[in-house]
Amino acid sequence: MLLINDLGRHSATFASDIHVAMRRVVDSGWYVLGPEVRAFEQELAAYCRMPYCVGVGNGTDALELGLRALGVGPGDIVATVANAGMYSSAAIASIGAIPRYVDVDESLTMSPAALEKVLGGRVRAVIVTHLYGRMASMPAILHLCRAAGVPLVEDCAQAIGAEFDGTPAGAWGDVGCFSFYPTKNLGAIGDGGAMLARDERVAERMRALRQYGWTRKYEATIPAGRNSRLDELQSAVLRAKLPYLAGWNVRRRAIADRYHGAIRNDAVQLPPPSDPAYVAHLYVVRTAERDALRSHLSAARIASEVHYPVPDYRQSALAGRAPSEELPATEAACREVLSLPCFPEMSDKEVDTVAEAVNRWEPPCTP
Repeated sequence: MLLINDLGRHSATFASDIHVAMRRVVDSGWYVLGPEVRAFEQELAAYCRMPYCVGVGNGTDALELGLRALGVGPGDIVATVANAGMYSSAAIASIGAIPRYVDVDESLTMSPAALEKVLGGRVRAVIVTHLYGRMASMPAILHLCRAAGVPLVEDCAQAIGAEFDGTPAGAWGDVGCFSFYPTKNLGAIGDGGAMLARDERVAERMRALRQYGWTRKYEATIPAGRNSRLDELQSAVLRAKLPYLAGWNVRRRAIADRYHGAIRNDAVQLPPPSDPAYVAHLYVVRTAERDALRSHLSAARIASEVHYPVPDYRQSALAGRAPSEELPATEAACREVLSLPCFPEMSDKEVDTVAEAVNRWEPPCTP
């Protein structure tokens, strides 16, 4: 079976680097919030061209603590999208805030026109998700947020290394949030996350919030702190992998471009061609007969996945949070999207095999 993301093949390409990094941590005797974390924070901040970086336990914690650091709290309204897997919704709910769902555009990221309709009211912050490795329309979204005086949080979990108009993902808003879940373009060997900030006071609050609200050891002065620390081992592994990231993203784009040139099926809609704002975390096609295409691929021993099948406001955990207006683009995306295999170690032959299988597929006849 050709996997969506073959982590075994991926890790084999730099196993010696990981072993060296892990041995360095084990030999040091320092496992939490030590020199590896500090070095990775500095290196990631430099990579993303932001002044401050704070490592945390995972990407969802990054979103939650990023909102808290900006002063968002219970009862506040946070604008976000509903087609991106519940991660922003979970962070919003965890602080007692209220999601205000905004429709997406043809890129399947937040529609600036839809966002404009909700700003100017009670919206306290905006979370924009760079979905599938494709950045949202950041100049327009940032302009709207600045005009409304609303802080902007970027969910960059799927888009590390992407750039829009020369500015990296995570360097547009007030806070940039990252996940280093193993399947991400830059993945750890467990969970991990990070927050970027451009304001020193916000960064200081982030550092306190990730460790019990401490401003000094054993002195908790910032409310709602927690234990969410990026550990030394994950930091060392991420440091070892960061120099490879640009090359991996180049290969991901090449795979996406090969798909774009090879898939020719009128029943399957392809994403736009790749560009610097897209790092091909996922290669996502659309079809009205998704389940049939998925079954066809499975029979050909090709894995596929749905990212994501249920809009956040239809999740039972968020009952009663339905948007006040219909979100037709969101609904259509959740019905139609299908992710094809895409990871740096895929061969051209494997890409062609997937494309050929898609081209052979014929959607079922409808009465």
